[in-house]
Amino acid sequence: MSLFEAAGEPLAPRLPPGVVYRPGFFDAAAQAALLAEIRAGLTDAPFGRPEMPRTGKPFSVEMTNRGALGWVSDRSGYRYQPRHPVTGRPWPPIPDALLSLWRALAHYPHDPQACLVNLYRGNARMGLHQDRDEEDFDAPVLSVSLGDDCLFRIGGTARGGATTSLRLASGDVLVLGGESRLAFHGVDRVYPGTGTLLGEGGGRINLTLRRVTRPSAGDPAPSR
Repeated sequence: MSLFEAAGEPLAPRLPPGVVYRPGFFDAAAQAALLAEIRAGLTDAPFGRPEMPRTGKPFSVEMTNRGALGWVSDRSGYRYQPRHPVTGRPWPPIPDALLSLWRALAHYPHDPQACLVNLYRGNARMGLHQDRDEEDFDAPVLSVSLGDDCLFRIGGTARGGATTSLRLASGDVLVLGGESRLAFHGVDRVYPGTGTLLGEGGGRINLTLRRVTRPSAGDPAPSR
């Protein structure tokens, strides 16, 4: 099976319009290679716990970024910036495997500018939220799961509506685009011990690719 050949049904019929689910998209070898690349960038951009803007309460999830821009949160608010808030160094580049993934599934004429790297351990979770700190909602949000399984939940574009849950495993890919680009979504829990990829201590890593700014007329299209 090639790297971009999906295993199982290409689209789960119970998921909202605009959500594309590719279970087992990355095989074990590709997952290990991707994790090694992510870990190699932690010297310049180590994990940290973002803080809620108003309360200063730390997230339960640890975060870092790859790419030209990285998402951060502190008492100053939510934003994208070109450097790690502690080391002051530029974020490491997005791995080629993730750029290839975007070009295969995003159906968007420009490459992503940011890859959020979220680390879930212990009781870490992510409440229902919308990804709306970007300028161009025509570009989807594309994510890759590595490590332990999680229970992912997605609803509509209005808070408080009906939601659907999906168990994501290591190597799975999920795309939120179209009608679901601004859908509320989150991670209710992680299932410890369901994956061995992260080694001792376990946990789950989620890689989320995003386009942050609107393309300008001079922006080159991605090479293929």
